[in-house]
Amino acid sequence: MTHEAADRHDQVVAAAIRVVEALGAAGTTMDAVAAEAGVSPEALARDFSSRDELLRDVITRVVDDTSAALRESLDLEQGIEHALRQGVGTFWARLLDGGTGMRVAQFELALYSARTDAGSGLARLEFARYTDLLTELCAEAAAFAGEECAVPLDVLGRLVLGVVDGLVLQHIANPDPARSQRDLAHALDMLVALAAPRRR
Repeated sequence: MTHEAADRHDQVVAAAIRVVEALGAAGTTMDAVAAEAGVSPEALARDFSSRDELLRDVITRVVDDTSAALRESLDLEQGIEHALRQGVGTFWARLLDGGTGMRVAQFELALYSARTDAGSGLARLEFARYTDLLTELCAEAAAFAGEECAVPLDVLGRLVLGVVDGLVLQHIANPDPARSQRDLAHALDMLVALAAPRRR
């Protein structure tokens, strides 16, 4: 891929993220993304053969951005409990500061993928990328701190994602930042107790 093509690719994916946030999964059409990116539909079609291919790159970019933000906020040498509390806290703060549009759209994409063959595994990709990220961060924290976890780290990663997504949905349905923050603190206590990190 040439430098110019790479720049256009990044421009289009950034535009697609804005469209997804604003219009949701159903409203994210190739024409809407082309208009937002300032490129012709023909140029967009040359770079992305389908809407699903474009949405796969959107999911990858969003998870990669989340990963970068989490890694910047964490001191993995402080161990699993720090990784859980600080990592989830950072994710939650980013969600509230940036609005819930992208997370809503990700839920929509997961349901779209689950209901149609056209989804090309978008739901699996989304949840696998997030679970892999959480598992990887906890594994690195355990290694740095010389800790063991009471449950397999991939199980912990899936449970963290499930708990956080549940709280996100509740917050979207009935926004109450103070309540959500209290619930998140209790959920983290529960997850840390489940992990029960201990020195090797």
